[in-house]
Formats: sequence, structure tokens, C-alpha cells
Amino acid sequence: MPNANEDNPSALSQVQRRAVSELLRVSPVADDLARRFQEAGFSLALVGGSVRDALLGRLGNDLDFATDARPEDVLKIVRPWADSVWEVGIAFGTVGCQKDARVGDADQRFLVEVTTYRSEAYDRTSRKPEVSYGNSIEEDLVRRDFTVNAMAVALPQKEFIDPHGGLEDLSAQVLRTPGTPEESFSDDPLRMLRAARFAAQLDFEVAPEVVAAMTAMAERIEIISAERVRDELNKLILSARPRTGLALLVDTGLAERVLPELPALHLESDEHHRHKDVYEHSLTVLEQAIDLEEDGPDLVLRLAALLHDIGKPRTRRFEKDGRVSFHHHEVVGAKMTKKRMIALKYSNELVKDVSRLVELHLRFHGYGTGEWTDSAVRRYVRDAGPLLERLHKLTRSDCTTRNKRKANALSRAYDGLEARIAQLQEQEELDAIRPDLDGNEIMEILGVGPGPVIGKAYTFLLELRLENGPMERDAAIAALKEWWATQN
Repeated sequence: MPNANEDNPSALSQVQRRAVSELLRVSPVADDLARRFQEAGFSLALVGGSVRDALLGRLGNDLDFATDARPEDVLKIVRPWADSVWEVGIAFGTVGCQKDARVGDADQRFLVEVTTYRSEAYDRTSRKPEVSYGNSIEEDLVRRDFTVNAMAVALPQKEFIDPHGGLEDLSAQVLRTPGTPEESFSDDPLRMLRAARFAAQLDFEVAPEVVAAMTAMAERIEIISAERVRDELNKLILSARPRTGLALLVDTGLAERVLPELPALHLESDEHHRHKDVYEHSLTVLEQAIDLEEDGPDLVLRLAALLHDIGKPRTRRFEKDGRVSFHHHEVVGAKMTKKRMIALKYSNELVKDVSRLVELHLRFHGYGTGEWTDSAVRRYVRDAGPLLERLHKLTRSDCTTRNKRKANALSRAYDGLEARIAQLQEQEELDAIRPDLDGNEIMEILGVGPGPVIGKAYTFLLELRLENGPMERDAAIAALKEWWATQN
């Protein structure tokens, strides 16, 4: 098993213990599969992120393997063994499958990917890699993105293979490439984004020569499909420390090509520093939103926090009194958010939710510091809809002032709003505000059929409901008839 640098034998033994413990845990599945490949005349090795995570003591139930067997041979081996098999990645040499197994005293589900040894490269115009199969594990490992992902454990004998010093880099917490970074990024430019993502996920430093190559080759990212860029950005944003990765994208010029609205937040400061650094503010809001998450990483909330102020550069004005204003930046920002997310091929639902949060992020401040009316509370809840809890978190996160008195005052004010919402929700079912009469009742009372007038009547009654709360049926009918009389 692992052979770390001799200068730190205690680190070596610790790494060995972690790796052995993790590999023993998955052995019932990994060894069983390896024996089947061996019996068919092929080799099998645990590779990449699975080995890295085993060495870090955090191996999950998603296992990556490499083999000299071609995809058609892999299918013949895994189909009788797995509970289900899928061929989505078979064009790139990958076969996926699911295996349910008894491990110790528990039933566990393993998601397994087996990939034929390969090498792949992009040409200057292609968006898809050219795949060619290899014949040795060493040939496969040299094409991997970073040395910490270029280690393998041959099975079932559990022989540790580390031709590029991945274990040493793992111990030093640094990201390097097996070959030159220029060669690695030419093979697959997406690896530049992966460097930022792994820096954020693992809290690793990126080697200076890797950063230099990312900066020099940033334009190469433009040949990568929007879907692959989006998926990598999502992993970065959902990581434990997204600021680290996002800052690296901005510093290397990659963000300019995949998320240009982010570096655009680097507004030049006026001579009197009368406004915050919007870029730093946005990253802080993202971190504060993460601190408020309750059920794990929330992509909608994190994207909204990161993008909530992207309308500021376009709306910035220097007023006559020396102040800096960003009037309607939330409206402009919502449109910019929608446009960028569509370009990155996000789902319609995600685009709608994130852009709506960006649009609403100032709504709380629009009511001032006075007492909220019941009508204002109803409208706030109605406008937020199912995004209300996320809007609570985003609004609280958006306070980055160092003035403790001001921060405490804003926090108390929002506490008061949430209390008012809870109180009214008990009384009025705020989550489903609707008029006191439905469309059929409106038509019956007014004696008219379907048409635009029914929509106008519905809107009138909804506004009445928001302003005054629930009404008795007779009062609602009287109000409708009174309104109808003014329409003729």
C-alpha cells in the first residue's frame, strides 16, 4: 500500500491506515468485481478520485475503476453481476452500473463506473474529445487531470500505483498535473475549471505553473460545451469553499469567458470610497448564505447570493451630492441572471427561481424601517411564493456592514418581519393567497361568460384580499358588484 515521502513516516502510516480502512470497507464489492475481470483475462484497478478519497479517509459508495477490457467486454462481465447497467458514457469508454451489497451489518448501494484505459484530446475547433483506448494503467494515469487523481490501486492484490507523485502532492495539499499543465489543458480545457473546483472542494493550493497555464490558455475554455462548463461551475459553487475557486477563475481570466458578470463586479472605487467593493461583497454574501443552509448545499440560494448584485455595474450613477446610486439594479440584475443562466443551459425552473430571488432581494428594504402593515406582509409573501425561505436567507446574508449597530438593527427588523409573517400565516393561509371568490363564482354573480373581464375582476378581488385580508362572502360579493358598476 501507499508509499509516501520518507521524510514524514508518521504521515505515511496515517495515510496507510486511512486507505486500508476505506478499501477494506468496499472490498466485498471491489474485490468481487476484480475477480470477475481477472477470470475473464483482464485487469481492474480502483482509480482517480476514488483512490484520492480513500487516502483522505472519505471514500464514498461511488467507485471509479479502470481496465484494459474494451467496453463490449466490460458489459459482458458486469451484466450478470450488477443489479442495473447503463451505457450513457459508452462512447467515451465508460460503463456504469449499480450494485447492492451487504457490507458488515448493513445493506449498501454502490454506483460503479468502469472505464477502458484511454487517452483523449481536443483539436482547436472541436467541442468533443477524440477518444483512443490504451493498454496499460500507466498510459491511462498520465492522461489524468491532476497528480492527486492519477493514482491507482490494482485489484484484487491491492498494489498501489503512483507514477507521478500524487501521494506526495496530496500530503502537501497542492494541485499539479502529471505532465506539463499546457499539455493537460490542451487535452481537455475543462481541466482549468476543474483546478478551481478541486481547490474549492479540497482546500488545496494550485501550483504556480498550473495557475500560469490557466491564465495563458483561458481562451481555450471557449471550445467546451455550455453544459460541461455549467456542471463544473455547479460543483464549484456547491463546494465547501466556493470563494477560493471563484477567485481563481477571476484572477486567471477564466471567469471573463464563462461567467463575465462576476469579474465585472470589480467596480473601480471612487476617490472617496463611497461604495463597497461589490465583488468582495458578493463573495461574502455567498459565504453568509452558506452559513444559513439547513439541509445541505442549496444551488438556488448560492447562485442567487453570488449573482444578486450583477446589475450594479450597469446601473451605477454618481449623484450630484457625491453619493453613488444603483437604482433598479435588482430588476436589471434579474434580467442579466436569466440571460446568463440560459446561455449556460440551466433548466427553466432553476432560471426562474434564481432570477426571481435576484429581483426580490431588495424588497425588504423597500418597506423602510417603520411598522409593516398586514397588506405589506401579504404582498411580500405572495411575491416570494415558494421561494420565501430562501428569500429570508438571502436578505439576511446581504448585510455585510462592519457597523455592528446597523447590522443588529437590520437583523432585529427582519426578525420582526418573520414574526409578522408567522402570525398572519396562522390566521390567513398566506402561502395560498387567492381572492374570496373564484372564477366560476365571478361569472355567475356578474352574469357573464369567460373573457378578459373575468381576469380583471379576479385581479380586483386579489388586490382587495391582499389589502384587507379575508372577507366574508357577502362582503366580497358586494365589493365585486360595486366594482362592476364602475366598469359600465
